[in-house]
Amino acid sequence: MKRKIKNFFKENYKELIIFIVLIILIKWPVNYYIVTGGGTLETDPRVEVKNEYKNKGTFNMCYVSELKGTIATYLLSYVLGYDRENVEESKASNSESLEDIEYRNKLWLASANNAAAYVAYKKAGKTANIKDKGIYIFAKLDESDTDLEVADRLVSIDGEEGKSLEDFKRIINTKNDGSTVKIMVMHNGKSYERKAKVTDIKGKKYIGVELMEYTDYNFDPEVEFKFKDSEGGPSGGLMLSLEIYNELTKKDITHGLNIAGTGMIDEYGNVGEIDGVKYKIRGAEKDGMDAFLVPAGRNYKEAINTKKKYNLKIKVIEVKTFDDALKKIKRLG
Repeated sequence: MKRKIKNFFKENYKELIIFIVLIILIKWPVNYYIVTGGGTLETDPRVEVKNEYKNKGTFNMCYVSELKGTIATYLLSYVLGYDRENVEESKASNSESLEDIEYRNKLWLASANNAAAYVAYKKAGKTANIKDKGIYIFAKLDESDTDLEVADRLVSIDGEEGKSLEDFKRIINTKNDGSTVKIMVMHNGKSYERKAKVTDIKGKKYIGVELMEYTDYNFDPEVEFKFKDSEGGPSGGLMLSLEIYNELTKKDITHGLNIAGTGMIDEYGNVGEIDGVKYKIRGAEKDGMDAFLVPAGRNYKEAINTKKKYNLKIKVIEVKTFDDALKKIKRLG
């Protein structure tokens, strides 16, 4: 039996080596995501306004598809022209955990949803009042000297309370470089005292963390967001605001069309740039969308270049603000 096995390996060692190499190439992970394409998600199932008006067409958010990289997919991405995203670049620091990244994406999504709703409600003449505003630890930096944690909500610094992001930035800038400040925070409903060392970088003071202002609103009529746990980020803000506005108003602004798009939106209605446009527009074309809304500037140029390169038929619409988007969608009808 041993002799047979030995002879088998002797006669087939080349094939076995090739097989082992192939397994390594296919299975061995690399620290990259491979961007493999794009698609669309209808916004209507993800937001529900009480007593909403129905529409014949659809608004659709766009997404990119990512594949966890292996040696094989990494090398193949160069042949097929796919983008590669370093996993480490999505981290704010080397010590950041997966839970920290997931929290940041969820906070981004929640903030984007609220901003989108606020813009839509104000434009529709509906009630949108501030219920709560909090300043949260969004990320810790590598050079931080602090025991602050991601998801901490700031209450005070050295006993001085703040109500906005600007308040806390002002308080931090009054502190001496190298000094240690005491920071009261709330975390999961409990109060904690943290500490942080102040660092002066080019005339601005930092405490080793990134801060984010999160605003919660009272909306009338009520609105409910229904996103999956796997969904996060702010890039669907523009399309979400259009969907909410359409559900609040009697006139259907879709004109029965299927309209896709991408872009962040702030509470003032400004549309911000995002990444992955060349994949998102191709996903919109693949899914049979009639038009593609895209932020002005770099994103619009990328969309136009992609449309020309792949001879896409979809109509590309450049937008700067929510009002600009409404105006241009009206022309589609």
